[in-house]
Amino acid sequence: MTDDEKTEVPVAPRDQSQVEDSDRLSLKAKSINNDHEVLESRTSMKDYTDRDIESAEQAIQPPEPPYSVYSHREKASMILLVSFAAIISPLSGAVYLPILPSLARDLDISTSLINLTVTTYLVLQGVAPSFIGNLSDVYGRRPAYMICCIVYLAANIGLAVQNSYAALLTLRCLQSCGSSATIALAGAVASDLATRAERGKYLGYAAMGVTLGPALGPVIGGLIDQYLGWRWIFWFLTILSGTLFLVLFIFLPETGRSVVGNGSIPSPWWNMSLLAYIKQRRRRRQIEEVDLESVKLPRRRPNPFASLKILGERGGCITLLCSSLMYGGYYMLLTTLSSELSSRFGFSSVIIGLCYLPIGIGSLTYRHTGGYLLDWNFRRHAKAAGIVISHNRQQDMDTLPIEKIRLQVSLPFVYLSSVLVIAYGWAMESKSSLAGIEISLFLCGMFFSASLNGLNTLIIDTHINMPATAMAANNLCRCLVGAGAAAISAPLINRVGMGWASVLVAGIWIGLSPLLWLVMAKGPSWRQAENEKRDAAQAKRGPALKGAQGPAISQ
Repeated sequence: MTDDEKTEVPVAPRDQSQVEDSDRLSLKAKSINNDHEVLESRTSMKDYTDRDIESAEQAIQPPEPPYSVYSHREKASMILLVSFAAIISPLSGAVYLPILPSLARDLDISTSLINLTVTTYLVLQGVAPSFIGNLSDVYGRRPAYMICCIVYLAANIGLAVQNSYAALLTLRCLQSCGSSATIALAGAVASDLATRAERGKYLGYAAMGVTLGPALGPVIGGLIDQYLGWRWIFWFLTILSGTLFLVLFIFLPETGRSVVGNGSIPSPWWNMSLLAYIKQRRRRRQIEEVDLESVKLPRRRPNPFASLKILGERGGCITLLCSSLMYGGYYMLLTTLSSELSSRFGFSSVIIGLCYLPIGIGSLTYRHTGGYLLDWNFRRHAKAAGIVISHNRQQDMDTLPIEKIRLQVSLPFVYLSSVLVIAYGWAMESKSSLAGIEISLFLCGMFFSASLNGLNTLIIDTHINMPATAMAANNLCRCLVGAGAAAISAPLINRVGMGWASVLVAGIWIGLSPLLWLVMAKGPSWRQAENEKRDAAQAKRGPALKGAQGPAISQ
């Protein structure tokens, strides 16, 4: 018997049907498995095709470089540093107010002559940034800071040792020129580092020094004048400015986008901080790539009158007008607070200085109120427009109504500030209680900072290629209006009283608010018309100048 014969087994008819059913099930299972394999094969082929297409697109379109190579902690540290530098301008003005009687007595001059030193300081505080700010847009922020610190340091030393009214007036003008540009430079540095999606928060950091200066100045001035004499106020500012110069020289890197782009391009050796020099040497050893496309080409030469051109724009002029008149009313409140507390409550200079603290503390809350809302509203509009927010990628202005985004937050704070100014005025007029006055000052500082910084953010957003020039224009208008407000505040209050003066200030603010509603509605079309006009002018001048001055609104 063969092996085949040994393995054969007879199959019954019932068993044969079971085999046939089993074969059919096996064939069906194989068919299902084959279909599944074909489906998997097609899916994998599609995945490979998609990956090939995606990789090809990535090869053709490299990823967009970051807006800034610095981390959040580095950006916050640098902005806080320039905010500390910006405090010297309002601090120098506020610390000077308590010593006016002592200066007039020691120099044997009239009150009107000593008040003239306050007015000239404010006027030059508005004019000087127009020169320094535009220079920083062309050559960088660090050279502008070094010039300001040296001039300010020399002026403070001279003020501490002078003995004549002519020297006092001249050196006060020089002191104003050296300190005032730091406000515009702080906003420009924040614009260099932060995109529009996070600019509300970072400009809140940059504005901390500006809001703290008027609050701390009277306290410091009153204490030093009472215990050490008025000359030590200028020695205090000398020590402060010397320390500031060393800190900026060692720690602050160049941030101007016309020089270093997004921070990946090494600045010239004469424009490096010590830490930036060490970091850039390390980058060179690591052969890091630089992003030349992030450089924003400036004008070929500085133009000190560039800030005046912003006043020729419809949207820019209205925003600057409203911002400056709001600041004028706020400065009127600050300059008259000491005299009102002295005449109505009989407080000493030290107590009066302490009464300024609530308004400064209220201003510091801006980051958690107005700054947070500005960034939240930006994200809300971007989401509605289908734009994905990346905090280190700049957003396209053409797809977002930036005027609407900023003013939707600022306008409610304008109305709240008006209500609080009236509350403060009548609380002071009625001598109701010191607690009511201080609470109204705290809330006024909080709401006013939110409204004013929202307008400042809009000015920078609409002039992103020249942020220091835009801030200089803002500073020019604010300081000139502030000087006028300081001049008329005392006569106005003496004539109508503090209560009705506050009603007048609030009425001006509310009366101007429809202009901001107009900017909200017409701003994008005005901006587009300005861009087309500027592009046409550049085309006429020839392709050689193309890009030398970018449009006011760009990426």
